[in-house]
Amino acid sequence: MTVLLYLIPAALFMALLGLGAFVWTVRTGQYDDMEGAKWRIFMDDDRDDHIPD
Repeated sequence: MTVLLYLIPAALFMALLGLGAFVWTVRTGQYDDMEGAKWRIFMDDDRDDHIPD
């Protein structure tokens, strides 16, 4: 039963850490371009015609 005295604060700390990381990613704009990621797979980066001579 005394192990709960250690586990509950540890779980609350990890939950707050995860929430803080999520808030940080939202504030820095990590989720702004949700449409661009699904179209990047169709871009052909193997061609060399975009490299200037």
